[in-house]
Amino acid sequence: MKIGILQTGHAPEEIITSRGDFDAHFRRLLDGHGFDFVTYNVVDMQFPDAITDCDGWLVTGSKHGAYEDHPFIPPLEVLIRDIYDADVPMVGVCFGHQIIAQALGGKVEKFPKGWAVGRREYDWQGGSIALNAWHQDQVTQRPVDATVVASNDFCENAALVYGKRAFTVQPHPEFDATFVEGLATHRGPGVVPDTQLAEVRENLPRPIDNGQVADQIARFFKERVVA
Repeated sequence: MKIGILQTGHAPEEIITSRGDFDAHFRRLLDGHGFDFVTYNVVDMQFPDAITDCDGWLVTGSKHGAYEDHPFIPPLEVLIRDIYDADVPMVGVCFGHQIIAQALGGKVEKFPKGWAVGRREYDWQGGSIALNAWHQDQVTQRPVDATVVASNDFCENAALVYGKRAFTVQPHPEFDATFVEGLATHRGPGVVPDTQLAEVRENLPRPIDNGQVADQIARFFKERVVA
């Protein structure tokens, strides 16, 4: 199965050399599930020729806001709607989660309560899952087709499923402790409060459940279900 990675941003240059860009994280996350990958740097206006070029699509995270004025956002929203209307499976993470919601009629805003960074626990379909987060923006109004599958007290719409067409996650199952530490060092200072950055580093040794969510993403691409 061929998965098209729609890359909507780039990792900090200081981390790319050791950990790769955002697409590399998803290739590692989903390794072993039988996928082939091709990356389209949509943030640099590199778009696929047709939605049939791939069997499924994955929209990455980004430092940009879905509501901001960037050249790549309007054509990406059109592409998202076309993928959705064609019933090709689509997954979004962080910015991807947000831009899919926005493209399909939801609302994304800068959350007034601030940032969620580092390890966070979520009520996930009756269980508990811990993942790394790195966001201030949130989906504050869901599209009519979206159903909540994960949330916590800070982020109501932490994961959404759109029937058998799309599955989106606000936190980052592709981020490991090393990458989060890099974000805290190179992208956090002066943006994220120092107390929260200290908490990020304190929680780095604690376990996270990236593998569980990787299995759910893979199953959604193959079977169109989230379980």
